[in-house]
Amino acid sequence: MATPPAHGTTAEGPGDSGRPGESARPGESGSPGESGSPGEPGRPGGSGSPGGWGAPPAPAALASKVRTLAPSMTRSMQRVAEAVAGDPAGCAALTVTGLAELTGTSEATVVRTARLLGYPGYRDLRLALAGLAAQQQSGRAPAVTADITVDDPIADVVAKLAYDEQQTLADTAAGLDTVQLGAAVTALAAARRIDIYGVGASGLVAQDLAQKLLRIGLVAHAHSDPHLAVTNAVQLHSGDAAVAISHSGSTGDIIEPLRVAFDRGATTVAITGRPDGPVSQYADHVLTTSTARETDLRPAAMSSRTGQLLVVDCLFIGVMQHTYETAAPALSASYEALAHRHSPRTR
Repeated sequence: MATPPAHGTTAEGPGDSGRPGESARPGESGSPGESGSPGEPGRPGGSGSPGGWGAPPAPAALASKVRTLAPSMTRSMQRVAEAVAGDPAGCAALTVTGLAELTGTSEATVVRTARLLGYPGYRDLRLALAGLAAQQQSGRAPAVTADITVDDPIADVVAKLAYDEQQTLADTAAGLDTVQLGAAVTALAAARRIDIYGVGASGLVAQDLAQKLLRIGLVAHAHSDPHLAVTNAVQLHSGDAAVAISHSGSTGDIIEPLRVAFDRGATTVAITGRPDGPVSQYADHVLTTSTARETDLRPAAMSSRTGQLLVVDCLFIGVMQHTYETAAPALSASYEALAHRHSPRTR
């Protein structure tokens, strides 16, 4: 495996290095229309099931999809995505030509945006927009403004952080590809050994996953030192698994050991907020987390950690379900081994 196959993990056509730009995208060729099939390769979102389109995202997942994928879109596609997320009712009433005119783009760009968001064509996107508009008109309470200022009372900080955390969890759950999640669970449950890579805040999440898997009897180790990560990755083979956790999807210290593990034949998993980033090129399975808006008082490391921990918990529960006959006794034994540490000491 000298060069990684596409694995269907990039957001658009082959060769995308994760630094999107107008020139990196497919041309305006194709025959856009209501059915929306301009012939571009790849699958939207980087985590669809191979060989075709899965079920389109639910209407409620549209806004989270836009937030997650907008940074990887071209400027023209961003205008389309922001328009449909900002005014679903208005855009649902527009034809593909009307939306192109509204956003100052082309019909092909509108169709490509629909596909990137997970819809086979523009007609499917319009149906989702109509559903989202109906939900919004059902009397849902207005959203809390989550921007935290230096003068906010601590009670407001608590309320705003709680809202932000809830939104991140909801967005991650809505955008998580359960087909990819199931495949990752199966690989981890059957793996002889599991290496997990993460640095900074993602390193803490990697440690959390490793200790969870260790407690149910699996051989799992978290590596935050890039040298140790690579030297351990070269020992992996087919039948082993490696998990890379990188919100940006472009951290070199995470990409390198995952590439090595990929080349050695291990099954690889990426947990990232940028499904079209370089890390996905070496991932058999991509699990996408929500991309929350970063502020001065709430850096990306805070919001990304929340979504990553949800994915880690989903992986852990799924693996425990698959290995319950051995996992349950192992977990019970770990509880018993630590029980005396939670009891009052006797003199």
